[in-house]
Amino acid sequence: MFMRFTLAVAAAAASLVMVAGSGCAVARDQQSVGEYVDDATITTQIKSRFVKNEVVAASSISVETLNGTVILSGFAKNAAEKSTAEAIARDVNGVKAVKNSIVVRP
Repeated sequence: MFMRFTLAVAAAAASLVMVAGSGCAVARDQQSVGEYVDDATITTQIKSRFVKNEVVAASSISVETLNGTVILSGFAKNAAEKSTAEAIARDVNGVKAVKNSIVVRP
């Protein structure tokens, strides 16, 4: 009985060492947990500011953040909406760059 318990503890310890040593990545690009949380916070702040803004239609513009770079996509009613969305994104703390791929509908 003692031998089984010892083997189980040893197996659990070995598994823990293997998991801890592998440096579990959060995303396919090896982003750390801290970076992932920061990116999620940036995205949430931008979306929140879009909702509060009268010029930007939050439901028409998508926001993604990867390593501090914000990617905006979707459709805008006019150039003012597109540029306002970009300005809002650039103003959020932690944003390193903004790629504005928003298309202005004719």
